[in-house]
Amino acid sequence: MIHAFVLMNVAPEHIAEVAERTAAFDGVQSAHSVAGSEADVVAVLAVSSHDEIAAVVTEHLVTLPGILSTRTMIAFRSYSPDELDAAWEGIGD
Repeated sequence: MIHAFVLMNVAPEHIAEVAERTAAFDGVQSAHSVAGSEADVVAVLAVSSHDEIAAVVTEHLVTLPGILSTRTMIAFRSYSPDELDAAWEGIGD
């Protein structure tokens, strides 16, 4: 699974609509309105290929009304407590 984060700069009057519509796209794990950064909405993508990232961003996200710009970051590795626990499961038992 490939994860990517799409930071979107959105016109203020479109933030809620963009976040809601973004969350409904295939390949989008979640969408968040955020404060304290240059982005207004951040989408978390979970897809099986880099082509799918391109499709979500270029065929879906940038077509939404109110999107002023996007910036996509692709994760090299993912870390979470569940994944770390699973890596050690059965060792030392």
